[in-house]
Amino acid sequence: MSAGVPERYDPHAFPPFAVTVDLAVFTVRDEALHVLLVERGQDPFRGRWALPGGFVLPRESADEAARRELAEETGLGPDAVGALHLEQLRTYTDPDRDPRMRVVSVAYAALLPDLPEPRGGGDAASAKWWDVGSTGPLAFDHDRILTDARDRIGAKLEYTCLATAFCPAEFTLGELQQVYETVWGVELDRPNFRRKVLNVPGFVRPVDGPPRRTGGRGKPAALYRAGGTTALHPPLLRPPPTDPPGPSLSRPEGRTP
Repeated sequence: MSAGVPERYDPHAFPPFAVTVDLAVFTVRDEALHVLLVERGQDPFRGRWALPGGFVLPRESADEAARRELAEETGLGPDAVGALHLEQLRTYTDPDRDPRMRVVSVAYAALLPDLPEPRGGGDAASAKWWDVGSTGPLAFDHDRILTDARDRIGAKLEYTCLATAFCPAEFTLGELQQVYETVWGVELDRPNFRRKVLNVPGFVRPVDGPPRRTGGRGKPAALYRAGGTTALHPPLLRPPPTDPPGPSLSRPEGRTP
């Protein structure tokens, strides 16, 4: 039996549609979660801010298109783009999500420690880091994609080592805690957080050498690197808005750091 195209198959019997990629790229800047947005330089939605992205070319995969578009529309160099942790989020298929034609989009979430200011390229007029709480209405259905991406990252911090992707190569436990507090929007108890992190085998590993002073009157803090594991056992569960009685990661009332 031939594995080629069936003899009576007519590709024109089906309406054409396009495939795009959209990227929600997150980083922590100034103790706040930021997302990379580009200002659209063309219609539709000219002048509106949107997630970086674009059309998948005929001879490339969605992953290849995601990295290409990110480099083109932001001006980030190949090293920065290649170092990004790209994770496929979901596929968006609403028939009217793009006014030009039927467009199916494969969305990605990307994480990296603090990046330099980007610059617009391709069909983007400019690119900028935005605090996720002040982005305003985005083009297309990108508000929905951004919300889904932030929810996914917040959930994955509970049971994976994803938080270390927001940190530099060497970091303190205080810097790691800041990632959790920034993404979750909560304040955590420092000793409790430290104990839980160090009790998870392979989450972090200490760095040889002198500790690093991080400011304030406290003693210098020890440095760590990401460990070899990818899943947290036990998980670091996100505290609920109002903590029930009993131990949790959140700071007890009246406790100072």
